[in-house]
Amino acid sequence: MTKVSDEIKEQLSLEQVVEHIRWSDGLIPAIVQDVDTREVLMMAYMNRESLKLSLESGETWFWSRSRQELWHKGATSGNVQTITSLKYDCDGDTLLVEVKPNGPACHTGAVTCFHNEIIGLPEKSADKASDRVGANAASSSSESRFKVLAELESVIAERERERPEGAYTTYLFDKGVDKILKKIGEEASETIIAAKNKDNDELRLEVSDLMYHLLVLLQERKLPLDDIMSELSRRHERPRRD
Repeated sequence: MTKVSDEIKEQLSLEQVVEHIRWSDGLIPAIVQDVDTREVLMMAYMNRESLKLSLESGETWFWSRSRQELWHKGATSGNVQTITSLKYDCDGDTLLVEVKPNGPACHTGAVTCFHNEIIGLPEKSADKASDRVGANAASSSSESRFKVLAELESVIAERERERPEGAYTTYLFDKGVDKILKKIGEEASETIIAAKNKDNDELRLEVSDLMYHLLVLLQERKLPLDDIMSELSRRHERPRRD
């Protein structure tokens, strides 16, 4: 394992952490945040051993309460998280781990585990939140907007390569191109129905399902998403006829 940088060691040593942390049943929640995008990626628990391993390796390690064992984030998927800083809060009962992620944080393939939005905020609250993030949203680049597509493409390629048991993507690849095409047809039909019904919430879900299955098809045919983006770019650069 690669040793954690001297900078991180200077910021926080294990002895300093243990002295100030308020452990609950030997555990402390650790919030993981992307150091570049500032997006919260996940929350997991650390014990003394996983914290020690995180500091020594420079990558996130956690304690699984369900399996009662240590786990190294990305050990199987390759989506490791390289730690850039590690802090504890004013009460000493929560850790903040800033990382550079090498792929999605969520086992579903989503960039962040926090992708299930609860709608229904009062209008005034929603407006205030929109005002606060408006400047950041306006300045976000196309690269960051579509980053999730590249990450999803990577996850799908990994699923095809490793074929983890029980994964839906594994099922699609095992069944072959005819099954993938059948699913694309179904999702396209459901997208049309959602649009005809003027139901944008349903349309959002159906388009997401359709795009996922299209990415599975591209992987099955070994056609990189970059080739699609290049084709779209070429079409955009052609002289308009109107």
